[in-house]
Amino acid sequence: MNFLVFGLFNAWIIISSLMFLDPILPGTNQTTEHMIISYHPIGEFHSDLTPQSGAPRQGILQPDNEAAIEIYETYTKALRDLEKYEYIIVIYHLHLSREWNSDARPPGSKRSLGLFATRSPNRPNPIGIGVIKLNSIEGNTLHVSGIDAFNGTPVLDIKPWIPSIDCPSNKSNTDNERDLGIKNGGL
Repeated sequence: MNFLVFGLFNAWIIISSLMFLDPILPGTNQTTEHMIISYHPIGEFHSDLTPQSGAPRQGILQPDNEAAIEIYETYTKALRDLEKYEYIIVIYHLHLSREWNSDARPPGSKRSLGLFATRSPNRPNPIGIGVIKLNSIEGNTLHVSGIDAFNGTPVLDIKPWIPSIDCPSNKSNTDNERDLGIKNGGL
């Protein structure tokens, strides 16, 4: 009898405590606003760019700026077939980024803009995205050009750049480029 009462008491304690926990199962009421997201680098940039030397405003604006991307051994097999592409999209962590503000003034722009309307590296989540020319691949090393990442910048992901998907064009894009201070509204 004591065993049964003890068991029921423990079950009641467990059930009572579960009623006060927020569920974290898919499809429940967990919000993404407070979610913790964690990524691990797949590689890193090796370049001559340092905080002391500076980096170009956008890598594509200095197409002769060369570097290497070392892909860590675990991910080397994932490079298969990437050499078919002339350009790649590289997603990287801006590990030297400073605090962010809701406004930013791009170099060459005549006015301040909302942060999300700019490419400032100082962001709530300092993620860089570059369309980079893939010159060659040797083993786990990608030889690239047109970069703006400092030496040692962690690489998070690589995707092929496909013009028909990744490069929509319209007049407002050209006007926006002019407003951002990019000469002649383009390259």
